[in-house]
Amino acid sequence: MEIIHLSAECYPIAKVGGLGDVVGALPKYQNKLGHVAKVVMPAYQNKFIQENEFEVVYDGWGKLGFHNFTVKIFREKTNKLGFDLYLVHIAGLLDREMVYGYDDDTERFLAYQIAVLDWMAQWEHRPDVIHCHDHHTGLVPFMVAYCHQFKSLSHIPTVLTIHNAQYQGQFGWDKLHYIPTFDLWKSGQLDWKGAINPLAAAIKCAWRVTTVSPSYLDEISFKANGLEDLLAQERSKSFGILNGIDNEVWNPQTDPMLEKKFTLRTVDAGKQANKEALCKVFNLDPEKPLFTFIGRLVGEKGADLLPDIFYNALITHNGEINVLVLGSGDPQVEGRLWQLKEAFPGNYNVYIGYNEHLSHQIYAGADFLLMPSRVEPCGLNQMYALRYGTIPIVRRVGGLKDTVIDIGDGGFGICHDQSSVWDVGHAIGRAYDLYQNAKEVKEIRKFIMQLDHSWDKAAQQYIDLYQI
Repeated sequence: MEIIHLSAECYPIAKVGGLGDVVGALPKYQNKLGHVAKVVMPAYQNKFIQENEFEVVYDGWGKLGFHNFTVKIFREKTNKLGFDLYLVHIAGLLDREMVYGYDDDTERFLAYQIAVLDWMAQWEHRPDVIHCHDHHTGLVPFMVAYCHQFKSLSHIPTVLTIHNAQYQGQFGWDKLHYIPTFDLWKSGQLDWKGAINPLAAAIKCAWRVTTVSPSYLDEISFKANGLEDLLAQERSKSFGILNGIDNEVWNPQTDPMLEKKFTLRTVDAGKQANKEALCKVFNLDPEKPLFTFIGRLVGEKGADLLPDIFYNALITHNGEINVLVLGSGDPQVEGRLWQLKEAFPGNYNVYIGYNEHLSHQIYAGADFLLMPSRVEPCGLNQMYALRYGTIPIVRRVGGLKDTVIDIGDGGFGICHDQSSVWDVGHAIGRAYDLYQNAKEVKEIRKFIMQLDHSWDKAAQQYIDLYQI
């Protein structure tokens, strides 16, 4: 079976969030199952492109409304990621440093989708499945089904995976002419509440729809940023498949980013060595429990609560805990988190920005990882934490509910029900008490490091889905 994955992100080429991690791993594991999975994504102007070898496999042009654009598609030569990687280069639109955040993102990702389908329409063979990830590729199922110039692709099944339903890519009807010609009576497939909505169009037109955890599939039926009714209508073709993690990348026994690698047998010494290295850099005490947060500093992650959560926790525990934050996002949240450094020197620190190397070190050296999310379609951070023997403190929502069981229920994590300063503070208090019991912490660490959240199972579930 040949599967073409279309995505705006793919680790390690370009990663903003969990989408990049998923697309960077799922195709590799599908290939290991004996299939042929490929990734086609935009060619951003970044370090990966500058440092690797590519060959041109397509040189053509496309049309976006009344404007023509030139297209080159590059293939990475060495198959270093474990799957064929193709990058779509469109000068002036895609060749930028950032993935998102430009005023013309609508035009950028529409041109990308059109270019990919123009290229595929010229293939001598047809893939078995086109797998679209999030709204940046959401118009592909519609265009494959209804646009005249892609009629030769219309029999190919399309699958949509919703990584986060909060982001939908809506734009006005004044840009309808960007989409290649189709019978206008099909315009209703594009519409949701008065706008062209790529995510809604994909939900309507895709052959199958998946979410990145079973619980998130249930949750978006009542919390999907306006798509609730549509998702209810299309529930019969929708499935929740829990994401996995790439155990080859996230492996404390082989991870080159760690101060000291460790195994199940050496977990305590290994975590202590990594903790000491972290604490030396960030002026913290390695003898105290280390609480951490890694991620985007945005409302859906509960990041706006973090300054008050950490202030109260540091006051309550009177210098007996450490806190380290890695993330970026809302400038106001960034500023408030930065200000805490002055109030709690030696017990608190923050790194504003994205740092893959540091994130691995924190997973390895931390005692606890906080995820007070309001929305968490799957969550990968808690799985990384478990793999490295770090106990997660999570809200019971989405994939967090599917992957973390509270110690009070015979499990291995600490869970709370609300994204509130009080609830998270109470959870931190429970974690602090747990830390005093070294024997129990040691047992939990060894248990959680053996949990299997690899992609093997999920990759097979997707293959089974394609064949339904």
